[in-house]
Amino acid sequence: MTEREAMQLCLELARRGWGRVAPNPMVGAVLLNDNEVIASGYHEEFGGPHAEIKALQAAADPQGSVCVVNLEPCTHQGKSPPCTEALIKVGVSRVVVAGSDPNPTAAGGLRVLEEAGIEVEVGLMRDEAAALNSPFLWNQTRTDVPFVALKLATSVDGFIADSDGRSRWISGEQSREWVQWLRAGFDAIAVGRQTAESDDPELAVRGDVVPRKHPTRLVFTKSGKLRPNLRILSSVAAAPTKIVEVVGPAGQRNLDPVDGIDVISTETLLSAFHRLRELDIGSVLVEGGGRFAAELLGLNLIDRFYWVQAPILLGRGVPAFGKRAGTALSEVENWVVTERRALGKDTLLVLDRALCLQV
Repeated sequence: MTEREAMQLCLELARRGWGRVAPNPMVGAVLLNDNEVIASGYHEEFGGPHAEIKALQAAADPQGSVCVVNLEPCTHQGKSPPCTEALIKVGVSRVVVAGSDPNPTAAGGLRVLEEAGIEVEVGLMRDEAAALNSPFLWNQTRTDVPFVALKLATSVDGFIADSDGRSRWISGEQSREWVQWLRAGFDAIAVGRQTAESDDPELAVRGDVVPRKHPTRLVFTKSGKLRPNLRILSSVAAAPTKIVEVVGPAGQRNLDPVDGIDVISTETLLSAFHRLRELDIGSVLVEGGGRFAAELLGLNLIDRFYWVQAPILLGRGVPAFGKRAGTALSEVENWVVTERRALGKDTLLVLDRALCLQV
């Protein structure tokens, strides 16, 4: 196995920590000896052993091996001992990493390894590793607002519902199963008032991945009015739930109190996301609707776009995005495509505004 193939395996292993290791990054590690895998591991649970430690524990004789890992080994004593210390102690000969860790508490491992006489290479599959851990990486430098991802399921011609407002089901069963997995990895799941009332989602996580903490459910509203029999309001025992009321400059609150639900009142949508970050919500998955998505894009608040495209044409319906100001082609922002694949009959396209893994 080449080192590139080993790094690809690292990323696949690391992804198994989705929903279980946050706010830590997802990390996998592979030990090679003469281009053969002798052991591997990944960070399985927040507070548990790191990937490098798991790989070393699984190896019969790691001395002289090459350790391939998708993030710089840590140097600090946290809930787990320093990975650099363990790698030096067993005598690995070389460490290959995708990128350095921007967390100042954990960083510095590459320097420590080099000072111990271990060969270090940085940058292998950097972009792929950055895409895997985007929420973690962005939150190391963006402390003002959460990492915000938008997920929309549309027809080929860009509608999220038909002309009668019906959206169930545009996407197929496999796509809906994937959404359950996706939800498990975010701190919060958000919808606008219109989506909350038209689709009446519960925003639960029912997939194979049981999140370590159930995402907080958020409903954004400007009018302050919400139909009281919504499922998200009648299931407050199932998950933390908050209503975000954007009251405008007048500051007039219109929302009737709901038992068991916190209300966040802010003047603007941007200040609402500042408030969420203050509440230790580091990542938000927005699931609609169109006008809400357009407003977030207009404020440059969307960092990732998950687009599920169903192979149907509706002709008319509810557009995926509300009205937005136009941008000249010469000035348009180029996003980074980080994933393309089939979800049953549907197609998934994942775009990031930027990649930020250091080297």
